[in-house]
Amino acid sequence: MKKAGKLDIGGVCLDALVILAPMAGVTDLPFRVLCREQGCGMVCTEMVSAKAVHYNNKNSRLLLAVREEERPVSLQLFGSEPELLAEIAARLEPGPYDVIDFNMGCPVPKVVNNREGSALMKEPKLAGQILRAMVKAVQKPVTVKIRKGFDESSVNAVEIAKIAEDAGVAAIAVHGRTREQYYSGKADWDIIRRVKEAVSIPVIGNGDIFRAEDAAAMMEQTGCDGVMAARGARGNPWLFREIRSFLETGEIPPRPSVPEIREMILRHARMQTELKGEGMGIREMRKHVAWYTAGCPHSASLREAVNHVETLAELESLLAERLAV
Repeated sequence: MKKAGKLDIGGVCLDALVILAPMAGVTDLPFRVLCREQGCGMVCTEMVSAKAVHYNNKNSRLLLAVREEERPVSLQLFGSEPELLAEIAARLEPGPYDVIDFNMGCPVPKVVNNREGSALMKEPKLAGQILRAMVKAVQKPVTVKIRKGFDESSVNAVEIAKIAEDAGVAAIAVHGRTREQYYSGKADWDIIRRVKEAVSIPVIGNGDIFRAEDAAAMMEQTGCDGVMAARGARGNPWLFREIRSFLETGEIPPRPSVPEIREMILRHARMQTELKGEGMGIREMRKHVAWYTAGCPHSASLREAVNHVETLAELESLLAERLAV
C-alpha cells in the first residue's frame, strides 16, 4: 500500500504520516532531534505536569526545552483540573510548540491514582470539561491521546473520541490497549477503526508499530490518518525513515550498519551530555545503548559494561572496542 505523505492537524501540516509518541524518560530533546532527522512527521515531548509548571518546578524547564530543528513539536500536558490546564496551556502557547496535546493514556499508578492520565478514561464528563477549557484557552491546535478504555469492562474510546471532537480537539491518537493491559498483550487495532469511523477529525493509530510493515498494515486495517510509534522507536530512530519510505514508495531502506549504530549512539550521547551535564547524560544513555545495540553481536556483555561507564570518553572508548567492524 502506498500512501504518500502529508497530514494536517488543525492547520499544522506534517510532512510524513508517522509521529513519535510521547514516552517518559525517552522522548527528550536529543532523541526527538534524531527521530525528526530520520523523517518523523512530528515529535512529542515527554509528558509535562500542569501542576509542576504552575509551581515552577525546575525539572519541568528541562522537559519544556525545544529546538527549532525538531519542529513540528507537540507539547504533552497532563493533569485533571480544567482551569489549571487551560491556564498552563495559555501560558506555554507562545513557546516553540506547534500542537498542545493532552494525556489520557498514561497507565502509571502514581499518575492514575491522582485522577490523571488514563484514569480520565473513567470520567468522560471531566475529560470533556478539560478539553473544552484547553481549546478555548489557546489558538494552537489541541489534540488528545487516549486508550481503548480503562479495562475490558469499560471500553469507551469511541465515546471519548466523540466528546473530544465536540470539544474542538483537532486530532486524536488512540492506543489500542486498555489501562489494565499497560503494554502487554496485543494492541486492538479494531478499536482504532471504530474511532476513525465515529469522528471526522484525524485519527492517529498507536500500538505495536515495530516495523514499517506494521504501520502500513494498521493504516490498511483501520483507515487511520497516521500512525504513532512508541516502544518500536526506542534505540531505533531509523524506524521513521523506514515507515516513511514504505508508505510513500513501497520500499524499505536497509537497516543501519554497525558503524551507523555506533555513530548514532555517539551523537545522541554528545547531545545528552551537552543538555544535561556529563553525569546525568551518561547515566541516561545506558538504557539507550541497550536499546540501540539489541541484536548486535555480544550485546549482553556490552549492556553490562555500559552500566559502569561514567564519562563520555569512557563511552566512546567502549563503543570503539565493542562495536568495531
